[in-house]
Amino acid sequence: MSITNVVKSVQDIMRQDAGVDGDAQRISQLVWMIFLKVFDAKEEEWELEYDDYTPTIPEELRWSNWAQDDEGITGDELLDFVNNKLFKGLKEMEVDENSDAKALLVKSVFEDSYNYMKSGALMRQVINKLNEIDFIAGEDRHLFNDIYENILKDLQSAGNAGEFYTPRPVTQFIIDMLSPKLSEKVADFACGTGGFLTCAIESLKKQETKVEDLKILGETIMGVEKKPFPHMLATTNLILHDIDVPNIKHDNSLMKNVRDLKPSEYVDVIAMNPPFGGIEEDMVLTNFPQQFQTKETADLFMTLIMYRLSAKGRAGVVLPDGFLFGEGVKTHIKEKLLNEFNLHTIVRMPNGVFAPYTGINTNLLFFEKGKPTEEVWFFEHPLPEGYKNYTKTKPIRYEEFELEKKWWNNREENEYAWKVSVEDIKNRNYNLDYKNPNKEEEDLGDPKALLKKYHEATAAVDKLQDSLIDELKKILEGTSK
Repeated sequence: MSITNVVKSVQDIMRQDAGVDGDAQRISQLVWMIFLKVFDAKEEEWELEYDDYTPTIPEELRWSNWAQDDEGITGDELLDFVNNKLFKGLKEMEVDENSDAKALLVKSVFEDSYNYMKSGALMRQVINKLNEIDFIAGEDRHLFNDIYENILKDLQSAGNAGEFYTPRPVTQFIIDMLSPKLSEKVADFACGTGGFLTCAIESLKKQETKVEDLKILGETIMGVEKKPFPHMLATTNLILHDIDVPNIKHDNSLMKNVRDLKPSEYVDVIAMNPPFGGIEEDMVLTNFPQQFQTKETADLFMTLIMYRLSAKGRAGVVLPDGFLFGEGVKTHIKEKLLNEFNLHTIVRMPNGVFAPYTGINTNLLFFEKGKPTEEVWFFEHPLPEGYKNYTKTKPIRYEEFELEKKWWNNREENEYAWKVSVEDIKNRNYNLDYKNPNKEEEDLGDPKALLKKYHEATAAVDKLQDSLIDELKKILEGTSK
């Protein structure tokens, strides 16, 4: 059976279980199982590679011990083991800041994970299906990456969980334009399912020249995620992309006081889709200078990004339209952005990129540290021909960004692109909400003539309606005689 069919079978089995309610729980249930199976495969590799390797997960709790045998424990016995031994043991692992990174990783993944399944018999069926995938075999692991990506994509329609997933064409385009280099520190401070980070990893793998380069990748790719569910998804995602111990902290990046940053905390490349519309608690605000203090999550992350970039750092950030025209604290943020960074490009995205999770219009902002902004180039990403907006069944495709990529290094104004001077922006009180001046507006005609046509059409409708009523009366009078 193909890997695609295996995963589909697993999802179908889970839908029969009374304890799994909705897509988000189904994905969460599936991923902790995948994590354990993948981690067990990695431990087998490490045992062969290192003579003195001691397994991180206690022997009794390793996947190969309790799950690998298709005829193993099932029913109530399996449920009891999972709920009272497996989860209890992994959640209560004794670790501290001096513990092995692998142990810290396992505990962080399971501290907020749950078993939602109520049927031990169905759980055994799921386990047996997952055992058909060999995560040690390179081909199976590579194929499963694509399947895992589809699992994550399901989050877009999984209620609030949709906030954790950025469409991969968008993450890939941003990484392509930022073009990270080996040994550069790459970060996402609200990494969700890890989409930006995995795109960066795959981009950097193409630059590898020796075995040590993969180790460098593991040390220079970093993420932070506040919520436990996406943290687990992202951690598993990076392991599947050959990062043995992903550097993804389960934390809130905004809890770090930007005034106390050390040189070692600066990063070279930041790619992010900050959660927008969120509200932060008062204690978070004190970590920022007064002019940047706001409860709006996306604004705080924009400020954080500017403080965390290294001297020659660069960033690509997804932000809603409201940031472009917003005032108050947003004005102060944009003033710092234009005065201390080169905001060289804003790609204006059409409606529906994040459908069906949200219909909010978004923009991709690209900027670099080192010099102030002189002019901002805007590029209006067009919808494909025949589209009114993107939808779940008609999502944005990576190929569409070829327009921007061809234009990027040879910039000229065209029907999609235009530039604005920083003086013009400052004169508008840092309002960045510029419409495309090269787009032909549809000629709707003279308003007076249109109003006259409207009244004529209304009179014609009234006349037709009166005629129909008269005809109906005649018919009714005829039938009554």
